[in-house]
Amino acid sequence: MDVKDFYYDLPQELIAQDPLEDRSSSRLLVLDKKTGEMQHKVFKDIVNYLHPGDCLVINDTKVIPARLIGSKEGTDAHIEILLLKRRENDIWETLVKPGKKAKPGTVINFGDGLLKGTVIDVVEEGNRLIQFSYEGIFEEILDQLGQMPLPPYITHRLQDKNRYQTVYAKHEGSAAPTAGLHFTKELLAQIQEMGVKIAHVTLHVGLGTFRPVKVSNVLDHHMHSEFYRIEEDAANMINETKKNGGRIICVGTTSCRTIESAAAEDGTIRACSGWTEIFIYPGYKFKILDCLITNFHLPESTLVMLVSALAGRDNILNAYKTAVNEKYRFFSFGDAMFIHD
Repeated sequence: MDVKDFYYDLPQELIAQDPLEDRSSSRLLVLDKKTGEMQHKVFKDIVNYLHPGDCLVINDTKVIPARLIGSKEGTDAHIEILLLKRRENDIWETLVKPGKKAKPGTVINFGDGLLKGTVIDVVEEGNRLIQFSYEGIFEEILDQLGQMPLPPYITHRLQDKNRYQTVYAKHEGSAAPTAGLHFTKELLAQIQEMGVKIAHVTLHVGLGTFRPVKVSNVLDHHMHSEFYRIEEDAANMINETKKNGGRIICVGTTSCRTIESAAAEDGTIRACSGWTEIFIYPGYKFKILDCLITNFHLPESTLVMLVSALAGRDNILNAYKTAVNEKYRFFSFGDAMFIHD
């Protein structure tokens, strides 16, 4: 399976740079995964495609302002870091730019010394382990100094941090599960009132989600591990829905990867937590998921492969071509797609 099989041509101007004022006013491309038939709607129309007895699965991970701009002690050289993974004793695994200026022993100051980081080691893929020192509460300092870790294709400065956060974000630790950005509290309340259950799961989205596939053979690509958790009530809700003939509708590829990682062969799920490296591409048999609400993904990305596994590569590439022609907005702050049967 060649990575080029998942390429599509995207004009730069269709990459959404800013969120819409009303989250639920994005456009919605509705795709029948069996026939490839398409409809063009507005996101709040999603209620017309949900049925009582369905279960919506949402990822309640919370984005932390993980991008920090600092200066190297001694030279004042500009250094940017991205917090990836919290270790013990205020040590974080980070991505540092430029890495060559951050050898072990380097001290970086942030916010006039409010926060100080010392590089203590270089680990996998050149990531740096940094030990932080500060006075007060780390999260409060981060909130003051940090910026939201927007993907590199978004070049505009985000005016309101909450717009890169879902309205149901709860457990701190990751990049945004962007399909969920379309929901308002009012829309979720309306969906629940219709008799649709809402199950919360957590997957802390890692950098691997945004990393390009660098091998030509898709099967040689290695996914980065991401931490997930499914509580008892969510597992029961999902199992109950399946048993009663309802559909499991995941909001975003992250919710999809979470439940598919924890699924048993018989299509049931149990409460658990752990690390997943699941890679879903055409040929994969979904054990639990029936439908998916998702955004439009980067060409040749693992996420285009995931939606191709669900709806078929030809249907997806045809839908993406249509979306380009219809001037849909793409990627994190862009429009949405509902893949159903």
